[in-house]
Amino acid sequence: MTQSVVVQVGQCGNQIGCRFWDLALREHAAVNKKGIYDEALCSFFRNVDPRSDDDGADISRGKICSLKARALLIDMEEGAVNEILQGPLRDVFDSKQLITDVSGSGNNWAVGHKVYGCQYRERIVEKLRKTAEHCDCLQCFFVIHSMGGGTGSGLGTFVLNVLEEEFPEVYRFVTSVYPSREDDVITSPYNSVLAMKELSEHADCVLPIENESLFDIVSKIDQMTKCGKLGSSVKQASLVTSSGMKTTKEKPFDAMNNIVANLLLNLTSSARFEGSLNMDLNEITMNLVPFPRLHYLVSSLTPLYTLADVNVPSRRLDQMFSDAFSKDHQLIRADPKHCLYLACALLVRGNVHVSDLRRNIERLKPALNFVSWNQEGWKTGLCSVPPVGHSHSLLALANNTCVKSTFLELKERFMKLYKKKAHLHHYLHTDGMEQSCFSEALSSLSDLIQDYNQLDVMNCGPAVDPPRLKIAM
Repeated sequence: MTQSVVVQVGQCGNQIGCRFWDLALREHAAVNKKGIYDEALCSFFRNVDPRSDDDGADISRGKICSLKARALLIDMEEGAVNEILQGPLRDVFDSKQLITDVSGSGNNWAVGHKVYGCQYRERIVEKLRKTAEHCDCLQCFFVIHSMGGGTGSGLGTFVLNVLEEEFPEVYRFVTSVYPSREDDVITSPYNSVLAMKELSEHADCVLPIENESLFDIVSKIDQMTKCGKLGSSVKQASLVTSSGMKTTKEKPFDAMNNIVANLLLNLTSSARFEGSLNMDLNEITMNLVPFPRLHYLVSSLTPLYTLADVNVPSRRLDQMFSDAFSKDHQLIRADPKHCLYLACALLVRGNVHVSDLRRNIERLKPALNFVSWNQEGWKTGLCSVPPVGHSHSLLALANNTCVKSTFLELKERFMKLYKKKAHLHHYLHTDGMEQSCFSEALSSLSDLIQDYNQLDVMNCGPAVDPPRLKIAM
């Protein structure tokens, strides 16, 4: 059985990570009734004997003793991490898994990447190695961060570089939350474009997620709940993980963060549970990434829900497949049906048969525009364990040129500031930061957009037969 490690960086990364671990424990508790430490738990959790030495000896089998998340929590402000350590998840982490500072990165990519990156590199490497040593077969690092802030964008992409240098054979999946147009961080376009260059060069797969899409989805769920279309009852003990206490009032971003956490739960379900058609994480990169830099995968979830066990009526199976390709279910604001697919993966959970998968793919194919050289570019996975409270669910991952719209909007916002050289001095006063960093990042983003443009152009319109040679008589 393989293991994965989650590296959560910055306030956003740690808040999403907190929701992931909470929902993951609930999911395993629903399946693992006897409290046995099994292979499913081993993929993301250690079973530790707290009575042993400082580091805790791993217990490979038998009863669950003390579960510790395979995770590293990094933030240059202590707030989000301290909140986790004071909450119901406090026993899942210990001080050896934390790297924090007090002053923050001041919404500045250069401070996170150049200053804190250099300052904390040795500690980051040491803790990553320690975490990796506890794995029998480390397969993947999941990095969770935001693009708009200083720590998430700057230090988050620095950690990505470190992972490539220190663990070149281990896959690097990055969940990146992109800021909205109304973002209150004025410099977020700079931070995002500078981070994009690092993502394009050092990640194996990036799952871009837009704050605006998450907000739209949460608003839609709230509206459906108010109209009575969704049940909203939640089991009494479901809002906490390891303790029996009731939770405090839900925070404003919890619902949005839960959606991202559910994405990660579905993505990793085949690594954690059995299924008739399990999809390994390395199969995602192998089948969905035909070119090294075009590794940005557009994700969609169905059914839409924000809690693991909210009572949502089951969607009809065929409707669930249709929803996955609807623009209303995408985690970025784009419509993949009107753009070009390079490849697509469907990860289904629950009591669904291979025949159901094939039937729905054949039904949907005529409406989807696949690139000419990969008309059968589908990858499918079936995990027998559904999310808590559901009979089945579906995560679709599409390598689709619709992601270009997110990048074009980001470039436009970047240029508005960069043309005026506004706020540039805050970055250039940082040691190791030069203006060439901006021009190189902009060039990298422009090249990426052009790569998607070329695919669209090459694939548009019907194929035309070459002109025949005319022979003069």
